[in-house]
Amino acid sequence: MSPVSRRTFLASTATGAATILAGVGFTATPAAAAPAGSKPYRLTVMGTSDLHGNVFNWDYFKGAEFDDAAHNDVGLAKVSSLVTALRKERGDRNTLLIDAGDTIQGTPLAYYYAKIQPISKKVVHPMAAAMNKMGFDAAALGNHEFNYGIPLLRTYASQLKFPLLAANAVDARTKLPAFLPFTVKIVQPQGFSRPIVVAILGLTNPGIAIWDKANVEGKMKFPGLVEQAKLYVPRIRPYVDVLLVAAHSGADTSSSYGDSLPYPENASTLVAEQVPGIDAILVGHAHQDVPQRIVTNKKTGRPVVLSEPKMWGQRLSVFDIDLSFAKGKWTVNQVASQVLNSNTVPEDPAITKLLQANHQTVLDYVNSVIGTSTAPMSAATARYEDTAAIDFINFVQADAVKTVLAGGEYADLPVLSIAAPFNRDAAIPQGDVSVRDVAGLYIFDNTLQAVLMSGADVKEYLEYSARYFKAVTSAGPFTPDQVTNAVTDTAPSGTPDYNYDIMGGLDAPLTYTIDLGKPVGSRITDLAYGGTPVAADQQFVIAINNYRASGGGNFPHTAGNTAIYNAQVEIRQLIIDWVTANEVIDPAQFAAEDWALTYNGTPLTIG
Repeated sequence: MSPVSRRTFLASTATGAATILAGVGFTATPAAAAPAGSKPYRLTVMGTSDLHGNVFNWDYFKGAEFDDAAHNDVGLAKVSSLVTALRKERGDRNTLLIDAGDTIQGTPLAYYYAKIQPISKKVVHPMAAAMNKMGFDAAALGNHEFNYGIPLLRTYASQLKFPLLAANAVDARTKLPAFLPFTVKIVQPQGFSRPIVVAILGLTNPGIAIWDKANVEGKMKFPGLVEQAKLYVPRIRPYVDVLLVAAHSGADTSSSYGDSLPYPENASTLVAEQVPGIDAILVGHAHQDVPQRIVTNKKTGRPVVLSEPKMWGQRLSVFDIDLSFAKGKWTVNQVASQVLNSNTVPEDPAITKLLQANHQTVLDYVNSVIGTSTAPMSAATARYEDTAAIDFINFVQADAVKTVLAGGEYADLPVLSIAAPFNRDAAIPQGDVSVRDVAGLYIFDNTLQAVLMSGADVKEYLEYSARYFKAVTSAGPFTPDQVTNAVTDTAPSGTPDYNYDIMGGLDAPLTYTIDLGKPVGSRITDLAYGGTPVAADQQFVIAINNYRASGGGNFPHTAGNTAIYNAQVEIRQLIIDWVTANEVIDPAQFAAEDWALTYNGTPLTIG
C-alpha cells in the first residue's frame, strides 16, 4: 500500500474542493426555489454503509491493494478524503455524516480486533478510531454488528463518539429499546435566527434473529422496520424540521429467509411508502449502488429520496436537502441525492497515520506461515465444478464434528459436511501456506454446528441448493455466468455464491449429479453414499455453519433443527488450527470428484 503523503493531500485540497469533487463525479444539484418571502438554505448529509472493516484500500486475502474489474477502491481512508472535500466546499456547519450499518466485521483487520486481540478499555477498534476521527454524527446497527456477541458490540459502542441506533432492536424481556432508537442533531446555519432540528432514526435488520440466533436469542428481539418506523416517526416528526432514516435493509423488497420471519429482510422502500413524514433514507445491507431512488409515500403523496452507497467504502452517498425559512419555521422543499466514487481520491493521510500500526500488526499476523501444501488448490471454478479447495473445507468441518461426537450417541452415524464457494479468488499455493491463504478460503466469521438429517432431507437440501443454477437447453459449451447465479423468488438479483452449498462425505464419498436439463426440484440424480443409493430414512450428521443452521438462505431442514453440536468455534479458525497442527495439506487425503453438472445425463461443458 502506498498512501499519499500528508503534504500532497493538503496541497490538493488547497487547490479547491470544487476541483476535487468534480474529479469524483460530483454534480451540484440545482437548489429548489424558495417560496416568496422565505430564505433558502441547503443541508448536506453524507452517508456510508456496509464498510465491513475496511479502513485501507487493501485486500488482506490477496496481500495487495484492492482492485476489481471496475477498478473500485475501498476503505474509510478514501471516503474520508471525499468527506473532507465536501465539508470544505459546503462548510462543516452545513453537513452531517451518518452510516447505515455493518462496520465491525468483514476483513482480517476487523477479525483481529474481535478475536485475536479483542477490543477493550485499552484497545480501540480501528473502525471506531477512524469513524471518530472523521466526525460521524450517527450510525445504524447492521446485522453483522452482532456476529461477535453483544458484549463486544457494547464495548465497541462505548468507544464511539456518536450513537449507534436501532429502533427495532428491543430487549427480549422488557420490550424496551436495547439501543437508542434515534438521535437529534442541531444545525445552526449562519445568518438564520433559528437552528434546524434534524432527527436520525436507525433501523436494523430483522434477520439478526435468524443469522445470529446464538448471540441474541432470549436477549433481544427484532421487529419489522415498517412497524417500528410507524411507532417512532409520528412521535418525532412534530418536533423536528428534517427526519432522516438510516436503514440496514435493502431497497428492493425481498427476504433471503423466505417466510421464516413475518418481516421482510429488505424493506427500505416499504418504509418510504408506508410511513409518512420521512424526508430521506440512507439504505444499507444490499451492497448495491443506488445514487437516487424516489419513492412516493402512499398517504401523503410526498417524495422520499433513497440512496445506497456501494459497500466497503467504494461510494459515499450525498443528500442535498433544500429548506426555506419563513416566519420562524423551516420547510423542506426538495431532496436530491447522488453517490461519489472513492477510486479517484487519495487516502486521507490523517486516517492512514492514525491506523498504520494496526494495519501492520494485522499484516504480520495474516502473512505468518503455518504449514505447507503438496499441491495448489483454487476456488476459482468451485461454483460449477468439484474442487479440492471446497473439499478441504468440508473435510476439516466433518473431521471436527466426528472428533467431538466420538464415543457419544451419534458416533456411529456417517458425517456429511456443507460448504459454499464464498471467495472466487481463494487459493492455497503449493509450498508455504500462510494464515492469509487459509483465511481466504473462509472469509465469513461463521461458527460450526452439527445437525441431524435424513436421506430425504439431504436430497431436498441439495435440490434447494441446485436452484443456484440456470436452466440450460444443451450440454454447452457455456460461460460460467450462463449457468450460475440464477434469479429465484428469494434472490431477485441472482443467487449469490454463498447461497450455493456443496455437500461432501467424510469416511465415504457422498456423490451426486445436478442435471440442469431437469426442472428445479428434480435436478439431483444418482445420490449415493459410499457407492450405495441414499435411502430416504437413512440418518446423517451434518456439519454446517451457524448462518445456515439458523435459517440463513432459507434452506430446508435447518431453522428449528436442534443442533447436536454447537461450541461456537469459528470455522476459519478451525481450518487455521488444522493446518498448524498437521503442518502439511495433502489434497490426496480428501479431494475427489464427487459431484458434477449434467444436461440430461451428458456432462456439461463450461469454460
